[in-house]
Amino acid sequence: MRVLLLGSGAKDHAVAWWFSKSCYLSELFVAPGNLATERLCTNLPDVDPSDPVAVYESCKKHKIDFVFIGTEMPLFTGVVKYLNERGIRTFGATQNAVKLEGDRSFSRAFTNRHNIPIPHSSLFSDYDGLKKYLERHSGEYFTIKSNFLAPSRVMLSSDDTGALLDYSQRLFEKGPVLLEEFVHGTPASCSLLLDRNGYLVLPITSDYTKKAADDQTPTGGMGALCPLPIIDEVREKIIERIIKPTLYGMQVEQLAYKGILTLSLMITPEKEPYLVDYHVRFNDPATQAMVPIINTDLIEILEAMDKDSISSVGLSTTDECTVAVVLASEGYPMDPKTGKNVEGLSSMLLEPLNDGPIIFCGAIQNIDGKAITTGGRNLTVVGKGESIGEANKNAYDVIKRKHFQNLWYRDDIGNAYFTD
Repeated sequence: MRVLLLGSGAKDHAVAWWFSKSCYLSELFVAPGNLATERLCTNLPDVDPSDPVAVYESCKKHKIDFVFIGTEMPLFTGVVKYLNERGIRTFGATQNAVKLEGDRSFSRAFTNRHNIPIPHSSLFSDYDGLKKYLERHSGEYFTIKSNFLAPSRVMLSSDDTGALLDYSQRLFEKGPVLLEEFVHGTPASCSLLLDRNGYLVLPITSDYTKKAADDQTPTGGMGALCPLPIIDEVREKIIERIIKPTLYGMQVEQLAYKGILTLSLMITPEKEPYLVDYHVRFNDPATQAMVPIINTDLIEILEAMDKDSISSVGLSTTDECTVAVVLASEGYPMDPKTGKNVEGLSSMLLEPLNDGPIIFCGAIQNIDGKAITTGGRNLTVVGKGESIGEANKNAYDVIKRKHFQNLWYRDDIGNAYFTD
C-alpha cells in the first residue's frame, strides 16, 4: 500500500513510525512532515494538507492508495469527501460529524440527547454576559474554552474570576465561549477506531495538560502515560455510559464514519467517568505514549475498517508502560517562541527503535541544515519500562543527558503512579 499521511506534529511522526513497521507498506509520504519524518518517509513540504485539490493532485502524482489524516484542519476543509468522491480511500470524519469537535454547543446537545455524562456548561456569546455570570459565582472553579476549534485543546481551568475573564477576551475574538463546571479527577484519553459496524479501543492514556500540577494558566498538552491503570469497573462504565451511547447516537443522527474518535475523559475519585470533549482524530501527546506499545499492524487495522470488520481485530500490545514528556518552546501554549535552534538531535535520536527511549519530533523543521522550532510543542521523549516508574526514569534520563536548550518541560509526568 502507498500511503499519504497528512500532518507535521509529533503525533504524526508517531503514526508514521507505526506505518513504517507494516509489512504491507510499499511507500509512505507525509504532507508537509517535519525534521524527523523525512528519515522514515518522503516529506511533501509544499503540499497544503488542508487544500483538497492540492492533496488530490499529490495523490495522483505519487499513486497513493490511502490517505491517513493525522491533523484536524483537513477534516474541516472537506478533504475526506473530496478524495472519496474521486476514488481515493480516506478514513476520517465527514464534515457532518466534525461538529462533534468543531462545535461544542452541538456536542453538548448531542450528549444530552443520549444521556452521556458530561460537566454542566453554559455558552456565552458576549463578554458582558460572561462577566455577570462569573461575578455571581466568584471563587468557583471553572474551565473556559472556545466553542470552536481554536485550537481545541487549549483552555483555562481556574477559580480566579479575573484570569477567566482575561482569557475569555482572546477567545471571544473567534466566537462564542463555553464555560464549564470543573470536574476534579484523573484525565484520560480513549481513542477508538471506527467503521460502520463496530469499533476498536486503543490503549487508554492519562494526559498532563497543565504547565505544572498547581498551574492556573491556559493549558495545552505536556505529557502522557500509557496504559492508564484503571480497574475493570471504570473501564466498563466508560464503555456502557460513554462509548456505546456515543456510537448509537452517531448512527441514528447520521454522524457515523470510518476513522478515529478520541474521547477526552475525567475519572472522578468516586470512579465515575465524565466525557470532557470529543476529538475526531488522535490527540497529542496521547498518541506518542500509546503507539510504542501497540504490536498490531496499522495497515491490517485499516483494511479491516475498510471491510467494516474492525470489531474482529484483536489488538496486540506489549506488557510495557510508557511515559511521554513534551518539550515545548518558551511561551507555549499561547505565544510560543519560534526560530530557535535545537541542538543535540542526532540521526540516531530521530530514528525510533523498538528498544529504548523514543523521541518523536513535533514543530521542528530542517532549515538550512539546522533544527529550527516552528511552533509550540517541539519534541516528545517517550520512555518505556516494565512499570510507570521505570518508564519515567528512562524518559527523564534522556532529557537530562541531552539537555535540549531553548525548550522546557514538566518534571513530574507519571510521578503520582509510583513511589521511590
